[in-house]
Amino acid sequence: MRKYCLLVALILPGAGWANEPIQPVEPAKVTNPEKVELGKMLFFEPRLSKSGAISCNSCHNLATGGVDNQVSSLGHKWKVGPINSPTVLNSSLNFVQFWDGRAKDLKEQAAGPIANPLEMAFTHNLAVETLHTLPGYRTRFSAVYGKDNFGIDEVTDAIAAFEETLVTPNAPFDRWLKGDSKALTAQQLKGYELFKAKGCTACHNGVAIGGNSYQKMGLVKSYKTDNPAQGRGAVTGEKQFIGWFKVPTLRNIELTYPYFHDGAVWDLKEAVQIMADIQLGQRLTELEAEDMTAYLKSLTGEQPQIVLPQLPPSQPDTPKPEVKS
Repeated sequence: MRKYCLLVALILPGAGWANEPIQPVEPAKVTNPEKVELGKMLFFEPRLSKSGAISCNSCHNLATGGVDNQVSSLGHKWKVGPINSPTVLNSSLNFVQFWDGRAKDLKEQAAGPIANPLEMAFTHNLAVETLHTLPGYRTRFSAVYGKDNFGIDEVTDAIAAFEETLVTPNAPFDRWLKGDSKALTAQQLKGYELFKAKGCTACHNGVAIGGNSYQKMGLVKSYKTDNPAQGRGAVTGEKQFIGWFKVPTLRNIELTYPYFHDGAVWDLKEAVQIMADIQLGQRLTELEAEDMTAYLKSLTGEQPQIVLPQLPPSQPDTPKPEVKS
């Protein structure tokens, strides 16, 4: 059982970024570019869905901070999921995947949407069969994995390899952590000091500034929502963890609106004020909220520069696997 208690960070001012509760994101190191390229193709591949119209990028748009900027994503036949889509950027830094932590890693997470009736609504077998009808994929899987008879394990492994490259280094705050004293404005520095002083780093710490623990939504004051998601409690079956969710990353937070698991808040400053109130019992002044919001905007890093892949064409003489309605 993972620890669910609040993490209290010890901060030693003036001792360098290694002693801060937050560490910088480092650029991705690609050791297998062929696998990463295959994973990128699959990430943008709509034929992994029943309709042939939905890809991973549909809900985790790399042009908009790794999200779709919707309260909840639209899936197969316009079905709406029960929860806000988290960003795929820096997702490799999360200790588990999904808001409720039901996937242990990116590979396991990648398998979920393909078979989810509210999302891509396919089956793993049919998705793999579809890829097998495309010679371009058979060639690439053979080159990367050394076998023609690839399955869902290889598909999700390749997607995960690509997603591991989707980090956003060199945010202004990261440059400041590494010694660039001019990287932040005076307001952003003031906001960071407030961020620490108010206790935000108890949950939002580490490289991802979150993503490394579960926390109850509404720790000090109850959070009212119509969203049906029960969080960690739905996974473990333990009532005491209903309403507990993986703490989201604050990296690129200005891009990933609307906020919270229910997507209820569109304004970052408002989100800051609500979280301070219900999680910490802190009432921020307007100036404090503005300063902290300015700091959070310094967490926007370099966005992945993605060249869209050319996907293998369908073979006109090869029938697509039968899909039952």
